[in-house]
Amino acid sequence: MDLVLLVVALALILLGAELFTNGIEWFGHRLNLAEGAVGSVLAGIATALPETLIPVIAILVPVLAGHHAPASAEIGVGAILGAPFMLATLAMFVTGSAILLFSRGGRRSVQVSANPRVLARDLAFFAIAYLVVIGTAFLPAGLGLLRWLVAGGLLVTYAAYVRAHFGDESGTTDAATLNRLHATRLQPRRPADEIELLPHGHAASDPAAAPRLRVIVVQVLLALGLIVLGAQVFVGAVEDLAGVIGLDPRILALIIAPIATELPEQSNSVLWVRAGKDTLAMGNITGAMVFQSCLPTILGILFTEWTFGPQSALAFASAGAAFVSIALIFGPMLRRGRLTAWSLLWGAPIYVTYVAAALLLPVGANAVH
Repeated sequence: MDLVLLVVALALILLGAELFTNGIEWFGHRLNLAEGAVGSVLAGIATALPETLIPVIAILVPVLAGHHAPASAEIGVGAILGAPFMLATLAMFVTGSAILLFSRGGRRSVQVSANPRVLARDLAFFAIAYLVVIGTAFLPAGLGLLRWLVAGGLLVTYAAYVRAHFGDESGTTDAATLNRLHATRLQPRRPADEIELLPHGHAASDPAAAPRLRVIVVQVLLALGLIVLGAQVFVGAVEDLAGVIGLDPRILALIIAPIATELPEQSNSVLWVRAGKDTLAMGNITGAMVFQSCLPTILGILFTEWTFGPQSALAFASAGAAFVSIALIFGPMLRRGRLTAWSLLWGAPIYVTYVAAALLLPVGANAVH
């Protein structure tokens, strides 16, 4: 039964990803937003919702209920730190592999055409925020006020990040390059004199060329619902399977569950690189990394012990793995101003090495019953 649920959940996620990528591009176009804002902010926030639900449920729900649940808090910390790790390693590898696959038929180049300025800005915000977050775990106990200041600083950092992207004026999407909004395929064609104008004042000869904003919003919300539902069903099925084989919940939260909850980012990125829209594809991943380093981490800092120690060493070590992966993947881009799909493949060996260490070394082996 769990295997059937996994297949159904994956189908929901893939369907949601197709509807979402199609809808969010039109949404960004109607608002005249740059591709960086669409991929890094709108798509980054939306597709980060499934993995964000795990720490919210594991940490915030017991706090609001007045219960002290150390085991639940450990799971929440693992989920918070597991998301950036998965994005910086496995999601990068999947995207790079997709680019190489699509380039084999001459459909596209192995060169990643994403805007290097957008990626560099995302990585800078991520590195600064995540270093502060990890550094907070080494502060002496009893500095509650400082933790609240750090949390406030993370909120301000993310607000500045969003403002920077929404302030971009270049790179807006041309309607001619967009696929027809899927929701309009259900609408009857309207007479030409009833068709609204495109945002830039060009007359549209087909309602598909100028979908109404409310139709776009409905499709995006439906897509998000499918993605969140599919991710939660997937995580539930994975949890049941993990219970059958006796996998420790901390390993589940840190390594296994993020694979399922990061599927939206990975699916979106594959769809976008297939269409040659690399700024959207890469921005979806790096934008989600910034979101995960700034907002869910606040729950860990304020409502858990958030201290580096024997019980949390495995989770915090994932941050080191994420930084190593980012350095190997994007270091050449920062030096040469270009990025290739081959560089993205560095995510796989970093991921495999960390997982092997987590399962085989004493700190990880002790966590598996």
